[in-house]
Amino acid sequence: MTGRLAILTVVRDDLPGLLATRASLRAQRWRDFDWIVVDGASVDGTAEWLAAHVEEFTWWRSAPDRGLYDAMNVALEAVTASHVLFLNAGDTLAGPEAAGRIAEAIARAPHAGLLYGDALERLSDGRVVAKPARSHRLAVFGMFTHHQAMIYRRLDVAEVRFDLRYALAADYAFTLEVLKRGKAVRLDFPVCVFAPDGRSQQDAARGRAEQAEIRRDMMGHGALATATLSGIQWLALTIRRHIPGLYAKLRFRSAATSCLS
Repeated sequence: MTGRLAILTVVRDDLPGLLATRASLRAQRWRDFDWIVVDGASVDGTAEWLAAHVEEFTWWRSAPDRGLYDAMNVALEAVTASHVLFLNAGDTLAGPEAAGRIAEAIARAPHAGLLYGDALERLSDGRVVAKPARSHRLAVFGMFTHHQAMIYRRLDVAEVRFDLRYALAADYAFTLEVLKRGKAVRLDFPVCVFAPDGRSQQDAARGRAEQAEIRRDMMGHGALATATLSGIQWLALTIRRHIPGLYAKLRFRSAATSCLS
């Protein structure tokens, strides 16, 4: 296979999450990938665990940072592989074939700046459902799949970093910049398993405001376009919170058990 995959994991005070991610990577049938871990000076035993397992990582660091996106920028600086996937502590791959399928997709489209697939989402009741990716051509509405289901070509992110002005939507600005630099390829399989109630869902109003600012800066959106898109996002979140059955019918599909076996 041409190309090489680096999996980038950032963590702070979440040793159980890191171990869950590690278990997912160790379960892969194809394991010829790099694993880079950046820890934000954890005090829960994570740093000590990393120091005791250095043979498992291509590169690792435990030191203070300025938050999630700063740690992701540090991880990017350590990459030598051709493609990167951000799989943070607690995130897992969608089954033991996922890494191999990603490698095969890279080999088929080595010059694509972005490859992206569906995500599996673990709901609060324990069910796992598939959340299909939207087309990248709909990026104006926000992230079209989970960030953990996106594989970036290193050449296309060589001069791109996460903007620390944004606490929740820096991955959106990062992805828009990559889309301007190269073509995107839609994958026909789920890439990750995503746990709900993440930071962006907990403070959705701030996330919408940051996305609106990004669209103004990067797409030249005026007040009307900003208000319209923010309204659409608010409606989607309201439906998810207050009419979850309807949201599930609109956005979720059944997830094959084989994806997680």
